[in-house]
Amino acid sequence: MNAGRHSTSAKQMGSISSIGASLRPLPSRTPLQLVTTQGQVHIHKSSYRGSFSVVLSEALRSAGLGSRVLVAQFLRGGVNQGPEGAIHLCGRLEWIRPSIECCLPDNSSTNDLTLQKKSQQKAIKEIWEVCKTRLEKNKIDKIVLDEIGLAISLGFIEENDVISTINSRPSSTDIILTGPSIPIPVSEMADQITELRCS
Repeated sequence: MNAGRHSTSAKQMGSISSIGASLRPLPSRTPLQLVTTQGQVHIHKSSYRGSFSVVLSEALRSAGLGSRVLVAQFLRGGVNQGPEGAIHLCGRLEWIRPSIECCLPDNSSTNDLTLQKKSQQKAIKEIWEVCKTRLEKNKIDKIVLDEIGLAISLGFIEENDVISTINSRPSSTDIILTGPSIPIPVSEMADQITELRCS
């Protein structure tokens, strides 16, 4: 009986030692790391003012997936919103408009120096300063600059300021610019350009 027990135990020891011989230490590997995404510049332009709905749905989808999104409409007033009256959607999407009484037409005169024009310019610059601050402080993952091309051509925002802001943004931030007219130097910075055409 004892001999039988010893032989079983010897067999077990033999199988354990053969398993141990087949196990080899794995070579050390560097741990997996998250890859930071590379932000892109997208331009949505059209010959008419109508590309915003496509861009807004993309912004809402990003916010729903957890991205911090800022939507800035530069020439869409009518609600006297201003930077302090932002609308929050999906928890992570912030929507701001200038504190002006109406939507500005795209044929507004750049030489108009009336008091109304000056107040509009001040309200639009306030929105632009909010956008720049959020980008500088890396507080957003995606920013939509709606009709910024028109804001540039109407003299509300300086083209060079927009270019330097895009160049100095955090590398992971997506920027979407919309409008019927985007200056060529800004267009040349784009990773993707989508153009809507009337049939």
